Amino acid sequence: MSVSCALLLCADPLRPVACDPHFAGEAAAAREAGAVVGLVDHDALLAGRAEEAVRRVPRDLGPAWYRGWMIPAPAYASLATVLAARGTRLLTTPPMYRTAHELPGWYAAFTGLTPPTTYAPCAPHEPPALAALASLTAALPSGAGLVKDYVKSRKHEWDEACHLPDLADTEAVHRVVSRFVELQGDDLTGGVVLRAFEPFDHAVGEARVWWLDGAPLLTTPHPDTPDLRPAPPLDALRPLVAALPCRFVTTDLARRTDDGTWRLVELGDAQVSGLPSGTDPALLLAPLLRGPA
Repeated sequence: MSVSCALLLCADPLRPVACDPHFAGEAAAAREAGAVVGLVDHDALLAGRAEEAVRRVPRDLGPAWYRGWMIPAPAYASLATVLAARGTRLLTTPPMYRTAHELPGWYAAFTGLTPPTTYAPCAPHEPPALAALASLTAALPSGAGLVKDYVKSRKHEWDEACHLPDLADTEAVHRVVSRFVELQGDDLTGGVVLRAFEPFDHAVGEARVWWLDGAPLLTTPHPDTPDLRPAPPLDALRPLVAALPCRFVTTDLARRTDDGTWRLVELGDAQVSGLPSGTDPALLLAPLLRGPA
């Protein structure tokens, strides 16, 4: 198979000359397809040592995709800069990455297909004041909600730092949001996001759809439910994803319990989206690596 670009993967923190075992299958599939694989030191990148992070990426690779652990948008911009100086061009630019990776970048384009949402910037360790949260909740439908930051929730601490049983109870909302901000610590990204709660059919599960240049490449289960394989309709999503100024994204979709409507739960940069266990990585990488660079 003819390939048009390289693939950058995370190095093993314990053996930096090798690929992180989590991405070993993708490394093997990329090499089988004929692509050059470079290794990025994710720990060094997050520590602000971008030059060190790319020392095992061969020079002059030309166009490349990254597939690895999540990277904060500022660190991704640093990665793109140091790679460009070494002759490697990330096919997802820093503006594309931020648009897909952080909710404020994509939410407005999908308001009809995703739960109603409000958000406000805040710094780590500094939760919004009671009055600011009241303004946010006033813009949402009555009922329950959820809190997250621009990238992640803490759904495994559901009652403590995620679920908002009554958006009208501002003091309770403030308590849960404050605990969420506390637990996120320095990892809080961007600010606080409040979303209306919509019940989804967990027996059906979520689908993760992978898109390249506005076209669906692959539909997989969500990594949290790899044994459930829903196949949602994509007609309503296609024109919206195509209009998004991003090349490579994922959409996580779930079916609402009350009316069976498929809803967009999350959109993300596909470079840092996980493949569910049991998925052949070649199904994703073959079209990705031979696509237009």
